[in-house]
Amino acid sequence: MCSSEETCKVLVADDSAVYRKLVEQTLDQDKYSILFAKTGQSAIELFEQHHPAIVITDWLMPDLTGIELCQQIRANLKDAYTYIIILTSISEKENVVKGLAAGADDYLTKPFHPGELSARVAVGRRMVDLHRQIEAKNRLLRELALTDALTSLPNRRAIEEWSSRQLSGAARHGFSLWVAIADLDDFKRVNDTYGHHAGDAVLRGFGEILRANTRSSDICGRIGGEEFLMVFTHAKPEDVRVVVERILQRLRDREFSFEGQTLRVTASFGIAGFQGRVAPEFRKLVTQADEALYTAKRAGRNRIEVCALIPA
Repeated sequence: MCSSEETCKVLVADDSAVYRKLVEQTLDQDKYSILFAKTGQSAIELFEQHHPAIVITDWLMPDLTGIELCQQIRANLKDAYTYIIILTSISEKENVVKGLAAGADDYLTKPFHPGELSARVAVGRRMVDLHRQIEAKNRLLRELALTDALTSLPNRRAIEEWSSRQLSGAARHGFSLWVAIADLDDFKRVNDTYGHHAGDAVLRGFGEILRANTRSSDICGRIGGEEFLMVFTHAKPEDVRVVVERILQRLRDREFSFEGQTLRVTASFGIAGFQGRVAPEFRKLVTQADEALYTAKRAGRNRIEVCALIPA
């Protein structure tokens, strides 16, 4: 972020040593860290390496024009906003329009007044800071939209988005994908006997167990109520079974304490998987895992049931 407390990176692209020096003398060295490029190509290389917040570019350079540099920055910039000021001795209105249409934010004619350049760079700095604050808030909002508030695990939407992409990869590259649904047994009794604060603690505790036993290449989350969902990739059925059995045992071994009373909780699991060249819809896998889960419930709970692998 290019905030007022930090040094702001500025890239200056100009083949004129005189104007490079004028820009350097104009900008406060305590506020701005300046990079210099004599050509458009070297400006692109420096931009990719340092990601400056502000670019000041001459219109005419030996290889690329300032317009072309501006277009390349706008075409390739994905993660953060850069404020671009074009300097030129060409002051016709059609060129001003052309520069702004190419993606420039501001336009200053040579010879420029040092105070005006300083003021316009300061405006650019404020605009970059505002853009980046908005981007940070948008990232936070997206993260919140994909996170279960109680357990801090991914929610149903996050799991479905991730798993749909993984299913496409599984069909394309031939690796397996497994879905496991977990449902805490007799969870209503926990809430009715100990209160909802106790139920929340159990849900958070089970979430911790899932997180601790899930690879970074897989995903686990809460999909609602006392139901949780895990998705495993590149795994053999026996390996998935071992992981789920370990999760179940960790839950069995964990004691939850509420107002001097202790409680143990169990869960039932249903597992379904796919490996082949034609991927099913993710919800079909979830439905099959759900059916296996209810088989486990009918068989006495506190157990795991595995559905047959969906073939190609």
